[in-house]
Amino acid sequence: MRLLKHKYVAFFRNDSEIDVENRVRDLVQKLGGRGIGAVMVFIGIVKDVVEGHKVHELFYEAHEEYALKVLDRIASEELDKDGVEAIEIMHRLGPAKQGEKTLYIAVAARGRKEALETLSKVLERVKTEPPVFKLERRDDGEYYIIGEGRRIRRGDF
Repeated sequence: MRLLKHKYVAFFRNDSEIDVENRVRDLVQKLGGRGIGAVMVFIGIVKDVVEGHKVHELFYEAHEEYALKVLDRIASEELDKDGVEAIEIMHRLGPAKQGEKTLYIAVAARGRKEALETLSKVLERVKTEPPVFKLERRDDGEYYIIGEGRRIRRGDF
C-alpha cells in the first residue's frame, strides 16, 4: 500500500504563527518509513538594505482564496515528481519588519538531489505565479516589487 504524499499550503501574518523548527520536526516524524533522505527548507526574511536604502517594512497582500489555490496547484504539481514525498508552503500576508519571515518552503524527498531541485523550482514558481503583491517601504519611498526584484515607485504608474 502506497502512503499518500503530504502537502500543506497556508498564509501567516506574523512570525509567531510559524515555528519552523516544530514544522520540520513534525514533517520528519510524519514521513517516517518512507525512505526520506533529505528535507530542504527555504526561509525568506525581510532585508535591512536594498539598493543602498534602509528597508522599514514589506507589506504583502493577496486575494487569499485564489492565491491559496495557486499555491496548492504549485505544491501538487511539484509533489507529483518521483522521489518527492512532501511539500509545505507558507507565505506572509500583511506587514513584515526587518528580519521577520516572509516565506517558508519545505520539501522532503528520498534524496538530496530531488529535494534541492524541487525546492528551487517551488521557490521560483511561488515568486512569480500566485497573485501576492509586495510593497516595500524604505527610507527613499515606497516601491511595488514586480516579479524578481523589479521596483516601481508607488505613484509612478
